[in-house]
Amino acid sequence: MSVQKQPRVVVIGGGTGMPVLLRGIKNYPVQLTALVTVADDGGSTGRLRNEMAIPAPGDIRNVIAAMSEVEPMLLQLFQHRFSDGNDLSGHSMGNLLLAAMTSITGDFYTGIKEISRVLNVKGKIYPISNENISLHAEMQDGTIVEGESNIPLANKRIKRVYLEPEDVAPLPNAIKAIESADLIVISPGSLFTSIMPNLIIPQIDTALRNTAAKVVYVCNVMTQAGETTGFSASDHVQAIVNHVGETIIDAIVVHNEKIDPEIRDAYAGENAEPVEFDIDRLLDMGLQIIEGDIIDHTKSTIRHDTEKIAKLLYSLLEK
Repeated sequence: MSVQKQPRVVVIGGGTGMPVLLRGIKNYPVQLTALVTVADDGGSTGRLRNEMAIPAPGDIRNVIAAMSEVEPMLLQLFQHRFSDGNDLSGHSMGNLLLAAMTSITGDFYTGIKEISRVLNVKGKIYPISNENISLHAEMQDGTIVEGESNIPLANKRIKRVYLEPEDVAPLPNAIKAIESADLIVISPGSLFTSIMPNLIIPQIDTALRNTAAKVVYVCNVMTQAGETTGFSASDHVQAIVNHVGETIIDAIVVHNEKIDPEIRDAYAGENAEPVEFDIDRLLDMGLQIIEGDIIDHTKSTIRHDTEKIAKLLYSLLEK
């Protein structure tokens, strides 16, 4: 199959869940595009944002690493984080390279494109916006929390999240990718702080609503303290609906096997539990339900299995 005839797959997200999907799906005959959040403000990313007024590089860095095809040592160098004891402590080499390339080219997206070329990235990576944005959350009790990294720490029920500035512009290439896609995947990840910042960008919601592509949400397997405590699978979808409307998501991917008791107990110490798979409510929402054993059982923490989820998503294209 020529590259031009390969199906176009767009993955939207950030955090730790998105690279897992990308590492697997990049090996299939697809034209792959990643649309990545730039709302992170913690750690090395936050320091670089404050000092250089650039969009958040951290999630972009992890996506570049997931989609690149280079020698392991070069990838290790890119992901290297400097240890404590000097002015570079806590900084990731990849974040510094992205900041440097932004300074050289004068543009964040151009910097990403150049580093992607050097690291032989398979596919395209677009920041959801080329602007420096800040995420805010309005809690159920009416309080406002500013900053992506601070929102889960408040440990309150989130009513809604929003961006400052509110009129932030999406990257035009991101809109074009959504409009021309055959399959759009909303990745697992922190629902309000990694996933939602992409979906609430002006024009992105409209593009998702109007696309001819099938839009599939890969639901988290575990709840997250400070964000989705007590959430079922349908609660995750409802949160997205509350922010961007009812007609965006066509299907949901859920894990339908029991979690090992020892792993459940470990997560319980972090006030996290398996996401309830409430099939009746999901059907009432008009969603196609795609269920299966989609986690990696070789790990001591719950992670989606790269190969299983990639195979499942590619099968949707074959159908």
